[in-house]
Amino acid sequence: MTAWVYILRCADDSYYVGSHRGEDLGVRIGEHQAGKGGAYTSKRLPVTLVYSEWFTLITDAISVERQIKGWSRAKKEALIAGDFERLQFKAKRRGGKPRR
Repeated sequence: MTAWVYILRCADDSYYVGSHRGEDLGVRIGEHQAGKGGAYTSKRLPVTLVYSEWFTLITDAISVERQIKGWSRAKKEALIAGDFERLQFKAKRRGGKPRR
């Protein structure tokens, strides 16, 4: 079964990152729009799909969802814009110190 990772822009300009198991991501986005998609988005309607990525395994989608949820707003916006150069720059540690 296929899966999706997606990012929604909420009415308050915040981002929601989620995953969905199945072929049709539109069904899940419709649930969010109807207020049935989760507590966070139901209080921030309407929502707009700004990013989605398809996976063949739900485990991969969940892993990527968790990774993106930990990102800063700037990194999420770089991903949404498809600006992979800026995404790599934002991934560097402050102060330029390498990770141990």
